[in-house]
Amino acid sequence: MDGGDGPAVGIDLGTTYSCVAVWRHGGVEVIPNDQGNRLTPSCVAFAGDTRRLVGDAAVNQAASNPENTIFDVKRLIVIAGRDDRPMIEVQYEDEEKQFAPEEISAMVLAKMETAEAYLATTVKNAVITVPVYFNDSQRQATMDAGTIAGLNVMSIINEPAAAAIGYGLHKILNGYGERTVLIFDLGGGTLDVSILKVDPGADIDMSVFKVKATAGNTHLGGADFDNQMVKHFVREFLKRYKMLDIRSDKRALRRLRTACERAKRTLSYTVEATIEIDSLHGGIDFYATISRAKFEDMNKNLFTECAETVEKCFKGAEMDKTSIDDVVLVGGSTHIPKVQRLIHDMFDGKEPWRSVNPEEDVAYGAAIHAAILSGDEMLQDVLLVDVTPLSLGVRTIGGVMSLVIPRNTTIPTKKEKVFSTVKDNQRSVLIQVYQGESVSTDENNLLGQFRLDGIERAPRGVPEINVTFDINANGIMDMDVSAEDKTTRTKTITYDTGRLSTQEIERMIQEADWYKRNINGY
Repeated sequence: MDGGDGPAVGIDLGTTYSCVAVWRHGGVEVIPNDQGNRLTPSCVAFAGDTRRLVGDAAVNQAASNPENTIFDVKRLIVIAGRDDRPMIEVQYEDEEKQFAPEEISAMVLAKMETAEAYLATTVKNAVITVPVYFNDSQRQATMDAGTIAGLNVMSIINEPAAAAIGYGLHKILNGYGERTVLIFDLGGGTLDVSILKVDPGADIDMSVFKVKATAGNTHLGGADFDNQMVKHFVREFLKRYKMLDIRSDKRALRRLRTACERAKRTLSYTVEATIEIDSLHGGIDFYATISRAKFEDMNKNLFTECAETVEKCFKGAEMDKTSIDDVVLVGGSTHIPKVQRLIHDMFDGKEPWRSVNPEEDVAYGAAIHAAILSGDEMLQDVLLVDVTPLSLGVRTIGGVMSLVIPRNTTIPTKKEKVFSTVKDNQRSVLIQVYQGESVSTDENNLLGQFRLDGIERAPRGVPEINVTFDINANGIMDMDVSAEDKTTRTKTITYDTGRLSTQEIERMIQEADWYKRNINGY
């Protein structure tokens, strides 16, 4: 292999599947994994004493080892602070062992290093995509996962923005003028909707992709459609075999889930699908059918949520559907016919655009963005301008959120707001940072909190406490707080609540590196 860091890649770290792509020879190539597949299951398994399986190998043994096989870890990249972060417990190396979600995601990312074999060179630089509604902590966790995997994470980019780059560049290269585009990205675990302006740059010699508004749901995707089908067939099994309770049989439920996912895919092309599972539970061979109409009916609430997310995005952009030139469907779950009809009808019959492989579109755009950041001469006149998806503020008296940065603010951005004390001679204040759209902080997400001490004694309302939010292009925030007294003394605290410590990351890097060198189980 060559020395150096090689080309930069784009990685779509998906809930159910991941994909890696690279820009070279003037175009994007999606890189197959060691099984020859262009998509890799985002699945990790711990098998035997020291074996760690990732991707297809992990999925293939899931039914026989359900307790130690981890799916959908992306949904565990949550907002909890360091002290109560959810940990994943498995049987590994003959003992119970706990892993942070970032570590499991790092194992999936490390699997993407199969790109090195394909490109015959070292690959260290990467752009990783995240759902629009990933908050500060979730974005930092994704950055940490990349670092643990041994990658230099050049940038975190929102998934629909990545898809828009790929689509928009295609339009620009084919001579189209300015377009307003709605990206509808329904993947395995999340729904993202973004409205963008694509300006080919006739006036400023630069193509600009400017995000106008975003909306999303981090718990709406293909896995949720699967869940509804699993529940349906569990009820069917219990109805047929009243003396057998399948609900506690993890192996049977994993086999049923796999069959349901396969049936869902079949229903995208035919009006009926069959499930046949030998010896599913209690020695019973389970056979059942499901129609497309039944599938659509059992998931009608999810389809309604899809429509509501689109409407929410319009509201945020202060636009209506007549302003949209193009509608782009992205993500594997847009194969579902009802999703296609839903979007078609919402836009009064406008035919949405969908690539041959919509599950690859996000990685495709991420690869272009990686090439832009790497200085590829062909792409230097392309600029992405994104926004923050959720409002940020500070809790004030009565639990009211005092807004500092509104949602859909262009990033990077830096905003300051002055607060004060509520009591005479108050010497300290508790700063609580929230993310969300409610006036009440109780309905928003607490990102972190800390106490600022040493404020000079003064009547209430006199001390000036300056709070500064600084959001970078990755959507990750740092915060400074300074209390000004008559001696102009400044106390500054950098916001880092809810993130892995430097020591934790370093330990995880060393463990991942040791495993790669000594066991080579990725």
